[in-house]
Amino acid sequence: MKNAMNVIIMTVEIVIGFAIWWFIMGAPSNFKDGAMRHEPLPGNILGTVFTGGPLVALLLSFIMIAITFVIERALSIGKAQGKESMPIFTKKIQTLLEDGDISGALGACDAQRGSLANIIRAGLEKYQLVKDNERLDPEKKMMEVKRAIDEQTNLETPLLEKNMVVLSTIASIATMVGLLGTTLGMIRAFAALGAGGAVSAQSLSIGISEALYNTAGGLIGAVICIIFFNIFTTRVDNFTYLIDEAILSVTEILTVKIKK
Repeated sequence: MKNAMNVIIMTVEIVIGFAIWWFIMGAPSNFKDGAMRHEPLPGNILGTVFTGGPLVALLLSFIMIAITFVIERALSIGKAQGKESMPIFTKKIQTLLEDGDISGALGACDAQRGSLANIIRAGLEKYQLVKDNERLDPEKKMMEVKRAIDEQTNLETPLLEKNMVVLSTIASIATMVGLLGTTLGMIRAFAALGAGGAVSAQSLSIGISEALYNTAGGLIGAVICIIFFNIFTTRVDNFTYLIDEAILSVTEILTVKIKK
């Protein structure tokens, strides 16, 4: 379902990109020859960019998709962090567990929310279920607690990395599409130069515009994706490290309490 939603979002944005290219950039009022759309008005940026061809519309769509998923990742990772900073939350949980206040720790998890809080809550809930079970020795009790933590961790971790592949894919595709547009534009420009008779300045300028604007569009899309992919990858790595550190400290405290 989530993958289907991503496909729908990307399809809609591709349609919007082409609509912007044709109806806004390609509006007849942007050109000397009106609906022919061959000669932009002097200084008219929209009309000039339109001459880059349909690949400009595709690159515009890629840029919008990149921005959409950058916003989605920023919001998702921020939500996964919870309300307080993770080190402060971890310290609070450690203090409550050392004082034996399991209910207080669960309440702190409910107030914090986020991925780490969900993981710790899963472990504490399992701890409450097994701590008074006389049929289980301390080692088996901790195995159950750790299993609950591992299961919840396996559910939370993929959410942190979700849609990162979209950014990396667009970074590669935008570069290739930009290069394709550059190549096609240069072919058109050299075709105008190689034609018999006087060189058409209009045909030559359209070919050069197509090459340059596609190059710019491809680079803009790729740069946005690469920068934020690296930013989010670093944040997720730090996030994962803090989760592992918190889990280790919580399991150590619970292990001591179970063995008492």
